[in-house]
Amino acid sequence: MKTLITTILLICSVAFTFAQNGDYTAQLEASVKKLDQAKSVADFQALEKTFVQLGNAQKTEWLPYYYAAFCNAKVGFLLQDDGEKIEAYSVRGEAQIKKSESLANGDSKALSEIYVVQAMIYRTKVFISPMTMGRQFGPLSDQFLKKAQKLDAANPRAIYLEAWTKYYTPKLWGGDKDLAKALAGKAIQKLPASAFSVMPHWGKAESEALLK
Repeated sequence: MKTLITTILLICSVAFTFAQNGDYTAQLEASVKKLDQAKSVADFQALEKTFVQLGNAQKTEWLPYYYAAFCNAKVGFLLQDDGEKIEAYSVRGEAQIKKSESLANGDSKALSEIYVVQAMIYRTKVFISPMTMGRQFGPLSDQFLKKAQKLDAANPRAIYLEAWTKYYTPKLWGGDKDLAKALAGKAIQKLPASAFSVMPHWGKAESEALLK
């Protein structure tokens, strides 16, 4: 009798796990599709909360925390001319991307994506106060971008971020708008024209903005 009860409980547990995983996958897909359409600070704020909830429910997956951090990075970029509003987003984003890194299990492709967002997060810290925080976090952002490129030189999001950096860095300090546009074009070419995936695939709109 005990064996039968144990077997039934085990079957129920497995079924519940499958149901949870299916629900998680559906919610992640729906949230990433919304992220593909997000444009405003409010859009990214709402989605960050959703991805945090998904991460808390599925504690071993790196993608929800990655996307939560990405949402905070995007808010920082949108608010870059209003630095005093950015700090809370950069702090949350840094914690989330480090959590994502801890769950990536050494996967080089995943880590390349993670380090791109980490570089973006550190760039948002520069926006807070370029004069006081630029010296610390500018080089740190560059360091993580280089780590991303070393792990996956063909990562279009890493290519885009290099393009962005070249575009907005003054020429005196190594900026080059022509090179930036060439890199943005390269990033677009590297983006796959494949069916939807929950894996990171952003970068087209951001790269196209540099070509205008």
